[in-house]
Amino acid sequence: MRLHSKLMLVILLLIVSIGVVFEVTFKSIMETNLKKEIGSKALSVAQSIANMPDIKESFQAEDPASTIQPIAESIRKQVGAEFIVIGNRNEIRYSHPNPNRLGQKMVGGDNGLVFKGESVVSESTGTLGPSLRGKAPIFSQGEVIGVVSVGYLQTDIENEVSAIQKKIFFATLLILVGGLLAALLISLNIKKAMFGLEPKEIAWMYQEKHAILESIHEGIIAIDTDGRITVVNETAHKILKVPNEILLRGKRIEEVLENTNLLEVVRKGQAEYDKEIIIFGDVFLANRIPIFNKKGVVIGAVASLRNKSELAQLLQELSHVKAYAEGLRAQTHEYSNRLYTLLGLIQLGSYKEAIDFISKEVDVAQGFIQFLMKEIPDPIIAGFILGKVSLASELKVDFSIDRESSFKDLPHEINRDSLVTIIGNLVNNAFEAVRENEKEEKKVVLFLTDLGKELIIEVEDNGKGIDIKNNEQVFKEGYTTKNTKSNAGLGLSLVQKAIKGLGGYVTFSSNSGEGTIFTVAIPKSRGNVYEGEKRY
Repeated sequence: MRLHSKLMLVILLLIVSIGVVFEVTFKSIMETNLKKEIGSKALSVAQSIANMPDIKESFQAEDPASTIQPIAESIRKQVGAEFIVIGNRNEIRYSHPNPNRLGQKMVGGDNGLVFKGESVVSESTGTLGPSLRGKAPIFSQGEVIGVVSVGYLQTDIENEVSAIQKKIFFATLLILVGGLLAALLISLNIKKAMFGLEPKEIAWMYQEKHAILESIHEGIIAIDTDGRITVVNETAHKILKVPNEILLRGKRIEEVLENTNLLEVVRKGQAEYDKEIIIFGDVFLANRIPIFNKKGVVIGAVASLRNKSELAQLLQELSHVKAYAEGLRAQTHEYSNRLYTLLGLIQLGSYKEAIDFISKEVDVAQGFIQFLMKEIPDPIIAGFILGKVSLASELKVDFSIDRESSFKDLPHEINRDSLVTIIGNLVNNAFEAVRENEKEEKKVVLFLTDLGKELIIEVEDNGKGIDIKNNEQVFKEGYTTKNTKSNAGLGLSLVQKAIKGLGGYVTFSSNSGEGTIFTVAIPKSRGNVYEGEKRY
């Protein structure tokens, strides 16, 4: 059964139950109150008649009934009682609605307390049937000489209750119809508000949404129009450095994170993309988007937070791929040229020169490769350097590896991608630097050593040097000495981030017109890793 059908059924059953309980309870209360009211009325009339002088004097006459009967019947008709019976101490009737029963003994057996001087209301069965009676004693000179009984039949009371009950029934029926319409409207509105979804579907969507939010690597924070947090995922908890056990939902966004600008997005209803925001010293890219309902009214806003350093890491990976591709292209181009040279020698019949050319190339290549395999056994680093050698050959740059270099003791826990980023960007910058100078000799030297407790990477070039007063500015993102603006100012920034991630440091010395030397020191032990770049 669908939700709106269940709601209609439950609401209808509830209203029916309330209606039945209401009718039964009201009937009981009405019957009790009506009996109490009629009993009080009967007793009041009985007491009034018992105090009438004419009634008391008639008890001394030879035929009391002839005087009492007309008085009693006249009063009975006025008050609407079923009967007014007046009897003497021996319960002999002096009045009765049926004149044939005058002089007979009263029926009911409920005069005991009355003859003791008490006025009572009782229920008993007389000659006319079950009735509610008000009884009062008649006193003469302080003694009880008779009794007055004013009664209303139970059937009359029940008829009056039934008449009231019919009105209650119609009122209850009207309430039931109204309740049915209300149940229908409520169920339809709930169905509309829930977009026609069933509770199971909503529960599944909630779980699905929660899983999606937790699987997203970005921090997600959503607020309502009052600025209170409605959604926050685990990544956002990590960014805000708040344990997952602490509930952020319901708190105002300003209490958790300042300068989010989310409330401004709610107010304006305009999205903001790729805006930088600093959280605990880290730079994040924030996308803020307003949330609209079906009527186009803003009901909140959501922000996604992405660590900018992660984007820089992606850029590093792309740089690696680009460097590998450039190395392969350069190596392919270089060997194509050598093959063309060899082909020309053979075509000219210079076989001895061809053999010498091949021997020389093989000796040089094998010697360099053997050196790399021996001193730099790590295949990733060695392969990357080999690619740079080929690139330098194409760029007409004299790129060499210091023969004193040794990178044998390279701890496995040190990230190779970070090392490739450091070496690659420093060498690329050196290539660019020597290509821009006017010297005929364009020289770049790479030195690697693992002696001692640190890994040392040194890149030296004979370029035009760096003319800058503040050394720290060199490593700022966007700073460049190149004429081109394409991806300029990123290399040294990425180098510094990679070095800090490995717990090391970088220094450089430069003389204008003479060249630059960059020196990187990375600790072999991971106990000294720089905590400032710790990732969540």
